Amino acid sequence: MNVVITGATKGLGRALAIKFASHGHSLAICSRHLDDLRDFKSELLHLSPSIDVLIAAVDISRKEEVQRFGQEVKQHFGVVDVLINNGGIFIPGAISTEADGQMERMMETNLYSAYYLTRALLPCMISSEQPHIFNMCSIASFMAYPNGGSYTLSKFALLGFSKVLREEMKTKGIKVTAIMPGATWTHSWEGADYPEDRLMQPEDVADTVWAAYQLGPSAVVEEIIIRPQLGDL
Repeated sequence: MNVVITGATKGLGRALAIKFASHGHSLAICSRHLDDLRDFKSELLHLSPSIDVLIAAVDISRKEEVQRFGQEVKQHFGVVDVLINNGGIFIPGAISTEADGQMERMMETNLYSAYYLTRALLPCMISSEQPHIFNMCSIASFMAYPNGGSYTLSKFALLGFSKVLREEMKTKGIKVTAIMPGATWTHSWEGADYPEDRLMQPEDVADTVWAAYQLGPSAVVEEIIIRPQLGDL
């Protein structure tokens, strides 16, 4: 099986890559920093020496870089079984006061990247025996909260993208799942002054994605909400 993950060297993306690699799946992973990708590739191959790992430095906010990554994946693997649109950014702010251009930056990174990469790779997924697309949404995809600003807009839109894609792909055998995690120990929460168990671990989300992927061909988990046991922050 061949798995594509964006934003794969940190947080949720890293946990997801390790999870699929540990089960023998080859990977195509991207992030902005090539040195981080090279180090992570070595770690993944040490974990599972038989897999293939394609790395690419990609700024997913740029359409042409996302499309180029899609072409590299197609040429390298031919068939893609799992696509995880995980890459994204969070910039806090209010719609009324956030900096000019903040909405565009988050829409380009959190929504457009998933749209362009999905369109590029869908032809490679039709022939897969177990094709599945996971879009990493957020609890901000269905609820507004203070200082959410344009991040919330982008995540609402990503959930909408997932719903439309689900309807379009269900007769083609490609499953689509929207993952909506609450507060998780990722780069966005670095330095936060909370007890370790107040936020979820990235591995919790990765385990949930893996479980959803294990269902038989006649069933799909369309949406998953996963929160810290003590609730939202």
